[in-house]
Amino acid sequence: MEDIEVNEEIWELRLYVAGKTLKSVTALNNLKKYCEEHLKDKYVIEVIDLLVQPQLAEGDQILAIPTLVKKVPEPIRKIIGDLSNEEKVLVGLNIRPAKKLV
Repeated sequence: MEDIEVNEEIWELRLYVAGKTLKSVTALNNLKKYCEEHLKDKYVIEVIDLLVQPQLAEGDQILAIPTLVKKVPEPIRKIIGDLSNEEKVLVGLNIRPAKKLV
């Protein structure tokens, strides 16, 4: 595996949810799947439940949930919804899809 990128930056992703709603659970499952496929071992997901910590919504200006915020690498990006459209999520986060082994 010689052609792995040297970029070892860890992606910091923050998912804002409000309880364990279907949309929130779907968003988290989709996010984990995409990260495993495209950012293997190079990501951290922080899930923030605004029912438990509502004061945290202000810092990232969260207006709807679920919302995914990419903190690092910059620029900061936000995606609202259940993250079911993989192509939109990858483009929105500026993630180059991992090469699929055929």
